[in-house]
Amino acid sequence: MRTRFRCLVAAGLVTAAALLLVPGAASTAPETRTGVLGEDFLWGVAASGFQSEGQSPDSNWTRYIEANPGWDRLGDSVDFRSRFRSDIAAAENLGVRVFRIGVEWARLEPRPGVWDPAAFAYYDDVVTAIVAAGMRPMLTLDHWVYPGWAADRGGWRNPGMVSDWLTNMCKVVDHFAARNPIWVTINEPVAYIMHEVRQNDTDADQMLDRVAEAHNSIYDYIHRVQPNALVTSNVGYVAGAESRVNGPLMDRIADKLDFIGIDYYFAYEPPDLATTPAPSGMWDLPVRPEGIYFALQHYSQRFPGKPLWIVENGIPTEDGAPRPDAYTRSEHLRDTVYWLQRAKSDGMNLSGYNYWSLTDNYEWSSYTPRFGLYTVNVHADPTLTRIPTDAVATYRDIIARNGLPAGYLPSRPPDDCRLVDPPASCTAPVTAP
Repeated sequence: MRTRFRCLVAAGLVTAAALLLVPGAASTAPETRTGVLGEDFLWGVAASGFQSEGQSPDSNWTRYIEANPGWDRLGDSVDFRSRFRSDIAAAENLGVRVFRIGVEWARLEPRPGVWDPAAFAYYDDVVTAIVAAGMRPMLTLDHWVYPGWAADRGGWRNPGMVSDWLTNMCKVVDHFAARNPIWVTINEPVAYIMHEVRQNDTDADQMLDRVAEAHNSIYDYIHRVQPNALVTSNVGYVAGAESRVNGPLMDRIADKLDFIGIDYYFAYEPPDLATTPAPSGMWDLPVRPEGIYFALQHYSQRFPGKPLWIVENGIPTEDGAPRPDAYTRSEHLRDTVYWLQRAKSDGMNLSGYNYWSLTDNYEWSSYTPRFGLYTVNVHADPTLTRIPTDAVATYRDIIARNGLPAGYLPSRPPDDCRLVDPPASCTAPVTAP
């Protein structure tokens, strides 16, 4: 009860912390880090708990899967739960300095007010392995999943959801703050809301207010417990509509962000040029890596001087097959880093980049979309073997160099500005070089 009280009353007591590097985090980096991105630039990889751990306990998402017979069953997913040590070793071998993972509420608090010590011990082991590998943990408190008992209460339709949410999250903060993690409070809140509207008949405006309240409250609590913490809520950037889609959320949480976390995947697709018939999967959506420049520009203009971090970025394939546009994961990664360097050169305060994801995982209904640096054929390979894609060597080389060598040009030049992120991509277009 004392933890619950401390958490719920925490508000407005600290200011945002400066972006600080955890001692020892550079142990896997080259001795000399040069280039436009700067010696303190943080390369990372990202994953989520529910999507990669497997055998998840009762939650809103296990119920959504059961309610949709056409979806893939979750099963073991890629079994990060028992293979986390080897996955973390693979990330260490890349040279990354940050490893992002989620801490699943449904595991930690299987019944209201009852926490599972074994679940905390499991996440202790994960975090310890990350730190021992010379990386800093980035912990996501809520990656769209809450316990079944919270679903029984209505999920985010329940007026008491924020209080229930904070009770658990404060306990998580108390438990892990000494490990000096970077915190992501709520992953892509607007996409979270979209799923809850579709699967749980949730009121979007009501949930937006409650999610913002939850973020703002836990932000203040984290800074009471871990004063120099870095805290964000990452947004899923929507090219051509970012202000409309994520603007209302950012209006509510703007004062409670130590850095701006951005997830960037897809470019704009004008309605008159939209794919007909509808794309069969994410691998058919438009990918134009120069768009990441405009995503960073958008938030550098809205929050001048605030650190920016690409919390997720990657490219999907269909079951690991070549993409219809023939773009390889390696090419896309190099071209993306080119535009990160351009953004940094143009004065945008870019501090870090996480690749989504280290391995393939469950993409919220299906194992068909593959995003991993290491591919895992959940459909056909019961051993769940991690097979390196062409991007593994590429990312390792990029990290060792701290970027791309001078003179690199993207394998694909910038596209028609109307297809990237209008109006910004047309009012101030970019060229390469």
